[in-house]
Amino acid sequence: MANMAKRVEDLKIKLFSDGADFDGIMKMAADPKIKGFTTNPTLMRKAGISDYEAFGRKVLAAIPDRPISLEVFADDFDGMRRQGRQIATWGKNVNVKVPVTNTKSEFTGPVIRELSKDGVVLNITAILSLDQVKKVADALDPATPAIVSVFAGRIADTGVDPAPLMAEALKILQSRPKAELLWASPRELLNVFQADEVGCHIITATPDVLSKLKLVGKNLDEYSLETVKMFYNDATSASYSIN
Repeated sequence: MANMAKRVEDLKIKLFSDGADFDGIMKMAADPKIKGFTTNPTLMRKAGISDYEAFGRKVLAAIPDRPISLEVFADDFDGMRRQGRQIATWGKNVNVKVPVTNTKSEFTGPVIRELSKDGVVLNITAILSLDQVKKVADALDPATPAIVSVFAGRIADTGVDPAPLMAEALKILQSRPKAELLWASPRELLNVFQADEVGCHIITATPDVLSKLKLVGKNLDEYSLETVKMFYNDATSASYSIN
């Protein structure tokens, strides 16, 4: 990582924002550095969204100039196909998210193959292994753009460095030049620079992670002093004493 970018301006990777709070999404959309958006049913449920389609259409209409990924949630392949085709009609900038397997651990290759062949721009999600990347690459139509989302953050949660795996994933996807590799579930801002160094096309991160971009290049001695002052002020505000 010796050549890792030191400035936000030097990043080549595309920054996507991950979330389901509409106001938060619109705030991120005002930042020209944010090139796209992702969400999922879990985030939408946590945000209290009750009407899935209405929310999806609202976001797509509000941000028509950047890709937005919306996920199918059926567990059977026919249901996935049907929902995928419906979501694809909601906006020209939509990416249809399809999980790499269903809950029965059945590879969704037939769904990926059919929708991709028909020109539906997919975002294949929840990928955590190179074997899955290979299967997805084989299923994608070479003529149709797609996003391949590898959950590097979850890989790191298991104690494994995801960077070598992501580098191998890029090699696998060379056979699908219209497919972009997305580093998903980053845990800290450093992951943005790691993903950029590996050569990933996209990273999607929550607004709390992306908000730390303003810290890039910050003087560490200054940051240390701010931290000391924070501890002191909080202790004083709490009226702590040691007798």
